[in-house]
Amino acid sequence: MPSSPKPAAKKPAKKSAKKSSAKPLLISAGVALAAITLGLVSWQATAPDSTGSAGSAAAPAPATDPTAELKALARRESGDKLAVGRADAPVVLIEYSDFKCGYCGKFARDTEPELVKKYVQDGTLRIEWRNFPIFGAESEAAAKAAWAAGQQDRFDAFHAAAYAGGSKEKGFAEPRLVELAQEAGVPDLERFKADMAGEQAAAALRKDQEEGYRIGVTSTPSFLLNGRPIAGAQPLDTFTAAIAKAKAEAAKR
Repeated sequence: MPSSPKPAAKKPAKKSAKKSSAKPLLISAGVALAAITLGLVSWQATAPDSTGSAGSAAAPAPATDPTAELKALARRESGDKLAVGRADAPVVLIEYSDFKCGYCGKFARDTEPELVKKYVQDGTLRIEWRNFPIFGAESEAAAKAAWAAGQQDRFDAFHAAAYAGGSKEKGFAEPRLVELAQEAGVPDLERFKADMAGEQAAAALRKDQEEGYRIGVTSTPSFLLNGRPIAGAQPLDTFTAAIAKAKAEAAKR
């Protein structure tokens, strides 16, 4: 019996209503359909190639395939500070996450390192992170701190330190964020603090949030794998199966 997938952490209802009402509705029909797919499909319905076992039923296919437009969200920029893997990798996993989200932490500790070791290192997979804080001021502060660490090429190390077991329980007040930057090996802490508090960090965060809201992200972690939604901290075999399928599809093109 495969291990049960973990549900995604839900966005608090009050904040959700406020945020979603502020977002423009100028999205294409394809992305709107994808938003329904990503926002409403539960974690039980996102595992690809269902075998019929409980909790692994495949999501119903939409009438129009929206994945081409969702695939285009991959930035594929060689200098992207919030990404690992080759810019031309055949498979791109976009992750929308919050540093205060327990399920995001579980994915970061248990699943992501295996994906990096197995697929990023051989050039198959690229992972692009999107900061999507949904749990208030400390979530937003941690997201800006992660971006600031990335400006000194330490985003992935900060990401690992912030998601380490027991880390979120210590909170993300500024002294703790500086401590995490030290753990991550950020070389210039004064620059880190200035970057964290600057307008560029705020603008980068808004860009990630607006992208997530536009396509209907309602919980963390949420993923797009070559344009196909995966919701929640799914088991490792869900991701390996999806990556294998996406790689095979990419090879046919």
